[in-house]
Amino acid sequence: MRKVRKALVWLVAVLVVAAFAGCGASEADKPMKEFASEDGTVSIMLAEDWVTEDAGVDGWIAATSKNGNDGVMVMQLIKGVDAANIDDIKAAMDDTYDISDMTDSTGTLPGLENLEAFNCKISIEGTKGEGYFIYGESDYAYYAFVYVGNRLNDKTMEYVNKVSASFKENAPEVVNNSTVETTDTILWINGTYAVLTAVNSQDYTVFGTMPANDETMASQQAMLSEWWDITDRASADETLDWLMNEGHRADFEEEMEMLTEVGLADVSVEERADFLLDNFDFTEDEAQQYAQLYNSYEENGVNVMSGWDYSRMVSVLSSCYIAGYYSETEALDKALEAAQVIQQNFDSWDSFIDSYMVGYEYWAGESSEERRGIYEDLKAASDSPYSLDWNMTLEKSW
Repeated sequence: MRKVRKALVWLVAVLVVAAFAGCGASEADKPMKEFASEDGTVSIMLAEDWVTEDAGVDGWIAATSKNGNDGVMVMQLIKGVDAANIDDIKAAMDDTYDISDMTDSTGTLPGLENLEAFNCKISIEGTKGEGYFIYGESDYAYYAFVYVGNRLNDKTMEYVNKVSASFKENAPEVVNNSTVETTDTILWINGTYAVLTAVNSQDYTVFGTMPANDETMASQQAMLSEWWDITDRASADETLDWLMNEGHRADFEEEMEMLTEVGLADVSVEERADFLLDNFDFTEDEAQQYAQLYNSYEENGVNVMSGWDYSRMVSVLSSCYIAGYYSETEALDKALEAAQVIQQNFDSWDSFIDSYMVGYEYWAGESSEERRGIYEDLKAASDSPYSLDWNMTLEKSW
């Protein structure tokens, strides 16, 4: 998302000048011509005298009217590469612009689904104007259509609607270098990290969650470097070994044992949060969280959160395959070994996911309620890995 925010910040200067320069003639009756993104994957029709601006991102369109009164952007975030879900593009907009007085509207971007349209007030570096937004998605990407001006009257909106209705996507054919078809064993493996896959709006029915190609290789290399300090096969080996044999559960166990040493085990379950609040620099929420974590640890030991580390291990492993640090066969071999360990340490999908959620709460310091809801939704899906028998025989088929 960094390149998205960078581009939006860069466009602030364009839109401050272009969108809020003053009143001018209507664009609605002018001849139209096509304006396309640099990579040709998306286009719109604008008045022929509009001026293309450099958006700084291949799949974006940025343009301003000849008289400098209006500005338009079409933003494209490729699924699984640039963005995890539509909320990513909304967050980028909210972080960059001050948007207020939103009112629901109607709009169209042909070929897109899940459309949301609204009019709003918009402020950019203290300069105020009006905006019209449409969010939507295709199988290929998430989109935002943004039109800004000093005042969006009926005549301007007639033009804006004509522009948005001219939207065309020319999505490239997606290259997939994977040679392995998904079997029940692979789908079972994918189930160990399917909650995160769903959070990221990626595909839990394929190993690696996305097609294997040069573009996804670059995106996963960047992600692994930023989040895991993985830059090559050696650092991948080290991280995967740490997750499988130590992980966050090592620190968790150390903290829980420290709480035992200070006497938390001797305090009644009902009074443990108060004990932690009185004896440690905890907020009330933190005290409640650690009391619950300790209760779970007391009942089940460190395995109460090992599912978190195991899940992340398989997830990172699959990303290392897409990044090119392991071949598909190498990654699946490692994933099968990890899956067999997971299967031996838990007795059901529910118990494994419960352990994953405890680890998430420990790591994130927040409730797992949203992710638990995602898990329940996944269980109901027709292609869900969670419909597979936990105790099925996991076997190599690649």
